[in-house]
Amino acid sequence: MRALKYSINVTLDGCVDHRVGLVDAELHRRSADLLAQAGVLLFGRVTYLMMEEAWRPPLAPGMPEWTQPFASVIDAAPKVVVSSTLDSVDWNAELVRSGLEAAVRELKRAPGGPILTGGVMLPTELARLGLIDEYEFVVHPRGVGHGPTLLAGLDEPLDLELVGREEYRSGAVAMQYVPRSR
Repeated sequence: MRALKYSINVTLDGCVDHRVGLVDAELHRRSADLLAQAGVLLFGRVTYLMMEEAWRPPLAPGMPEWTQPFASVIDAAPKVVVSSTLDSVDWNAELVRSGLEAAVRELKRAPGGPILTGGVMLPTELARLGLIDEYEFVVHPRGVGHGPTLLAGLDEPLDLELVGREEYRSGAVAMQYVPRSR
C-alpha cells in the first residue's frame, strides 16, 4: 500500500499562507524533488486552482530560472482533485466529487509512488480520517501574525513522532513526522 504524505510550508506562528514563506532556489529544488518522488498529487479545489494558475505553462514572464524544475515536475505529475463544486478538471487531473475516504483508500491501494498532498482544508479532513501516513512541515523562520493556520479545526489532538529533520541555508527546517499510533 502506498503512503499518503502531507507537506506544507508553515511560519513559526503556524501560518500556512503560501505567500508568506521564504522562497529561494534551495527550497524550490527540494520541493521539485519531493514532487518528482510522488506517484500522484492529491489536491483540494483551492490548491489545485492556485497551482494550475501559477505553474501550468506558459509561466508568467520573469519567473526565475530556478523555478523551472518545479514547474516541469508539477506540470507533468498526475493529479487527483477533490471538489464538490468543480464540474471538470484537466492538467493531467481527475476529479473526485464525493466519497473522499473511499477514494483515498483506493488511491492508497493502487500501485505506484507515494501520494502527496498539500494545502489546508483537504489535509485537515484527511488527518481527521486518519489517512495521512507522513506529515512534513517546512518551518520558515518568521512570524506573520495572520492567515490560515496549520491543521485548524481538528476535532482531537494529533500526536506525532519526529522521524526526520533537514536544515536549509535560509534557516527553514523541514521536519518529517508519522502519527504516534503507528
